[in-house]
Amino acid sequence: MKSATKTAKKTSAKVTPATLPVLENEKKWTAAEVRGIREELEREVAQLREELENAESDIVDLMRDSGDGAGDDQADAGAKTYEREQEISLANNAREMLEQTEHALERLDTGTYGTCESCGNPIGKMRLQAAPRATLCLSCKTLQERR
Repeated sequence: MKSATKTAKKTSAKVTPATLPVLENEKKWTAAEVRGIREELEREVAQLREELENAESDIVDLMRDSGDGAGDDQADAGAKTYEREQEISLANNAREMLEQTEHALERLDTGTYGTCESCGNPIGKMRLQAAPRATLCLSCKTLQERR
């Protein structure tokens, strides 16, 4: 485990904005642009962690309040079940977004940010500025969505 951490640190020391890939018609990344992307992703991580914590707390409260359902009519039981499922769905969504955002930060640290995880081509600077968590270039994303 230590060697993997040391390797990641060594790799991240060599990563500069100029080494991140861009499309042929795009200018190289600047330090300010990379810093802005990193700050946005870090803010998002903090926000998503808070949302996830709140959603999980709400789920615990809903589970505690649901009791055995004695005395509830069908509509009440259904409403409680619906509300619980909604909270679980929100928590799952926040968890998935958090994983994607943390993955983007890892890719920034290792120098693989901006490289399509499917074909290895540049994702495109403009695409990443619009969707900083993107891991696929536009062509591969289009193919994925058609499936």
